[in-house]
Amino acid sequence: MVRKNLMRFIVALTLFVSAATAFAFSNNIALSALPKEAQSTYALIQQGGPFPYEKDGTVFGNRERQLPQQKRGYYREYTVKTPATKDRGAIRIVCGGAKPKALDACFYTDDHYASFKRIAP
Repeated sequence: MVRKNLMRFIVALTLFVSAATAFAFSNNIALSALPKEAQSTYALIQQGGPFPYEKDGTVFGNRERQLPQQKRGYYREYTVKTPATKDRGAIRIVCGGAKPKALDACFYTDDHYASFKRIAP
């Protein structure tokens, strides 16, 4: 009986997490709707670089918990060149995948991780 209830709980929890993730990222953005700098960064990510910023491709910790929870190392961040700034600016693309070159999804943020939009290629 306990085992059966535990299985029901796990199934319900899995469905809930899946629904919550889908709801959280129902806010997609088309690649063509991104600024040209973000489109260029996305193209570099797809081809594996080379990247202009030293921190590009480093692990993104998702401390803000805005993205679906994954094991550390799943997400990597990339800088989008921000016009009229001398530093890296606030715009990033964060991509997730089991391996850096096998991406499951990429997300765009223009407010330094406060919010994300899933990129629809």
